[in-house]
Amino acid sequence: MHDIDSKSRLRAEALARRATMLPEERAAAARSLRDTLLSLPEVEMAGTVAAYMSIGAEPDTRGLLFALWKRGTYVLVPVLLPDGDLDWASYEGPESLEPGPRGLWHPTEPPRGRDAICSADVVLAPAVAVDRTGTRLGRGGGSYDRALARVGPAILTIALLYDPELVDAVPAEAHDRRVRAAATPSGGLARFT
Repeated sequence: MHDIDSKSRLRAEALARRATMLPEERAAAARSLRDTLLSLPEVEMAGTVAAYMSIGAEPDTRGLLFALWKRGTYVLVPVLLPDGDLDWASYEGPESLEPGPRGLWHPTEPPRGRDAICSADVVLAPAVAVDRTGTRLGRGGGSYDRALARVGPAILTIALLYDPELVDAVPAEAHDRRVRAAATPSGGLARFT
């Protein structure tokens, strides 16, 4: 129970901190993250990127998704399934999204299946904290742990964070999936071994 309590506390602290950020701070963070990711060689060369449409106070991904799509990258975005797992469909610009369950944005394109993430060259994952080993703390639903379990070991998986969310330690449970890197507005990309 200790790890679950620690995870809940860390998640609550991160979400509370996000809620106090000013709109201009969030906008500057989004621009910095977008620029960092668009300049990464793996992202520049990627034919397919699995990403997500940010919600609430998450680091904003709208500009990033649009820029990837405009430069010809095939962008997959998740569709939350009733069992909490993720299906994937193509992002075809901002008009290709509609409101979905739990405040999420869903693609209007046909779903391509849970294993569509396996075709991605780079995977971007939401997180509220990541430690220096790549242990990722999400919102607690386990959707991304299931999706990341399908991603091959050579694929770059990147969590998008605000600066204080790259931490020394995140409690881990057996089902938790690590990411191979984290991007922060000030620190750029941190890769984990």
